[in-house]
Amino acid sequence: MSACRTTVPPVSRETHARLEIYAELLARWNRKINLVSPGSISDLWRRHIIDSTQLAYLAPMDARSWVDLGSGAGLPGLLVAAVRQETAPLERMVLIDSDTRKSAFMAEASRAMGVTVTIETRRLGEHIEPRPFDVVSARALSPLPKLLDYAEPFITSKTICLFPKGRNRATEIAAASRAWNMKVKEIESQNEKEGVILRLGDLSRLIGPQ
Repeated sequence: MSACRTTVPPVSRETHARLEIYAELLARWNRKINLVSPGSISDLWRRHIIDSTQLAYLAPMDARSWVDLGSGAGLPGLLVAAVRQETAPLERMVLIDSDTRKSAFMAEASRAMGVTVTIETRRLGEHIEPRPFDVVSARALSPLPKLLDYAEPFITSKTICLFPKGRNRATEIAAASRAWNMKVKEIESQNEKEGVILRLGDLSRLIGPQ
């Protein structure tokens, strides 16, 4: 296994400056509201920024629409939008979270970073009109079967899903495969020794939500 990455993959000075703005804002806001675990702030770049930005390189470069579920502090969606802004800009990056305080943080951070996103404050699992996206992501949200339930309104057979997962991924994949046809690729995480990013494609449902 390759060594875990402790620095952001090469980006322009402008993009790195946006990531630094994000890091500063997150550390400041986290003193007042629980955006991420307080214990992770001292390792913010590895635990959150690198962990999120690696997803920007795992989606097709011609992808134009992306929805991030349970975005929380904008991880990974806001940082993906920042990284791709100069090299493979997205026409739509939608960040969905149910917490109004977290939505307020994402709005402030995106403004300060100069990154265009759409923020929707709503609960996943509620009735959502189908809207196809090229890419769906979610980080530390739910087990894979539930993630796919949440993602279903946004999925077509051409959609790519990117879900970071840990040591229990085989169990989650087996459970999800009872309800979904899908092509699964495990991509080694750049910063977590036991982590992977699940890249799912060719998705179609076999049975309805349980």
